[in-house]
Amino acid sequence: MRLPLLPKSLFRLAIIGTCLAPVFKTSPATAASLGVVADGLNNVRGLNFAPDGSLYITESGVGGDGRCIPGPSLEGLLSCAGNSGAVTRVKDGKQERILTGLPSIALRPIGDTGEGPQDIQFDAAGNAYLLMGYGGNPTIKDFPDNSPSWGQLYKVDFSQGSLISIANLPKYELANNSDGEATLDSSGEVASNPYAFTIKDNTAYIVDAAANNIMRVGLDGSNLTSLVVLPKQTITNPIFPTPAPGQISPPDAPPPSQIPDAVSIQSVPTGVTFGPDGALYVSEFTGFPFPEGKARIFRVGLDGATSVYADGFTQLSDLEFDQQGNLYALQYGNQAQWKGISDASVIQIAPDGTRTVLASGNGLESATALTVGTDGAIYVSNKGDRAGFGQVLRIDSKIKVPEPTSILGIFAFAAMGISFLRNSKKIIVPSA
Repeated sequence: MRLPLLPKSLFRLAIIGTCLAPVFKTSPATAASLGVVADGLNNVRGLNFAPDGSLYITESGVGGDGRCIPGPSLEGLLSCAGNSGAVTRVKDGKQERILTGLPSIALRPIGDTGEGPQDIQFDAAGNAYLLMGYGGNPTIKDFPDNSPSWGQLYKVDFSQGSLISIANLPKYELANNSDGEATLDSSGEVASNPYAFTIKDNTAYIVDAAANNIMRVGLDGSNLTSLVVLPKQTITNPIFPTPAPGQISPPDAPPPSQIPDAVSIQSVPTGVTFGPDGALYVSEFTGFPFPEGKARIFRVGLDGATSVYADGFTQLSDLEFDQQGNLYALQYGNQAQWKGISDASVIQIAPDGTRTVLASGNGLESATALTVGTDGAIYVSNKGDRAGFGQVLRIDSKIKVPEPTSILGIFAFAAMGISFLRNSKKIIVPSA
C-alpha cells in the first residue's frame, strides 16, 4: 500500500540502532545551573565561539515591509520579508550586533517565527562563515537592495562587513532534485532550506531541512555535491492537530474524518557535527505532524553510509560532542509543537549510551541550537521562535543533583518529545 507522504512545504524553518553501546542505560536527571549570556534577541538561531573566545550568534530577524507570503500561523498571519537579520557578538561581557541588514522573513506585525541567518562557524584559520536559510524561491526579489540572497553559504569579513557567496543551495536543489521529490511545492517555491553546517579541514557540511539532504562544498566554493539524503519513516496511527474555534487547520493536515492509519514523513535534518570517530552525526526534527518519540540521530560516514545512532527523541534541533566524547542533543520542545507546550530539553548521551537530562523546562523553551564552550558548559539558543525575547543560556552540567521525578523515566523506552510552538495558536516550522 502506498502511504500518503506529507510534503516539504509545511516545514519552512524547524534507538536502538548502531550506537556505541548495545544497551541504553539511564541516569538521574540533573539540576543544571542556567545563566543568561545574551538576551533581547530576534528569532535566535545558531551560535559558535570564535578562536578568541567571543561568542557569535545568528538572529533570523523580524522580517519587514517587503513581499509577503502565507505564514506558519494558525491565525492565518502573513510572513513578510525585510533586512532585519543580524549577527550578534558577546565579547568580554558586552553584547552587540556587529553585522546587520541581513535578509529576514517573519510573521507580521509581531515579528515571530523568523527565518534568515541560520548558523555560523569558523575554520581552523579563524575565518567566519555564515549560512542563510529560508525555503523561499531565490528567483523572487523579496529582500531589499544590497542585502545578501537567501539559501547561501557565505564567507564573512566582519572588519569590512562584507560577505562572499560560496554555495547556492536552492540553485543546486533546483538543478538536481536530490531527494527525488518534486523540486517546487504547490506555491512554486524551491524546496530547499539550508539550516545548519559544520566545517572539517577545508570542507563545509550543510544540512538542508527542506531537501532532507546533507551537502558538502569546499570552502573555496568548489565541488558542491550531495553526500546523502536522509530516509523517510512510516508513522502509524498519526496524531494531527485539531484547530480551535477561530483557528485554521495547517495546510497539510487531513480532515478529522480522513486521517490515515499510517503516513510516510520526511526526515528534516536540523543539526550536524563530527564525532570522535570521524563520522558526521545529524539530528532530525521529523516532518509534520511532528510525532513524539520518533526523532532520530543519524551517523553518516564520509562515504554516505547512514545508520541510526540513537532514537526516541522528539523534534531535535541540534547536537554536538564535547572533548570527552559525550554527545549533547537539543530538543526544541518536549511535545509535538502544535500542542502549545514550549518546554525544551538538553540531553547528554555518554559514550556508553547512558542518557542524562541536563535541563528541561524551567525557562528552557523553544531551543534552536547549542554549542559546547571551552569551559565545558553548554550554550543554548533559547526562545528561538520569537522576536525580542530570544536568549543564549549557559548550562553548567557539572552540578548534578538527582531529581526525584526525573523525566528520564520516559527515556527508558525512548519516548520523549520537543515543541516548536510559542503558544497553542501558533505553529513554527523549519522547511520541509
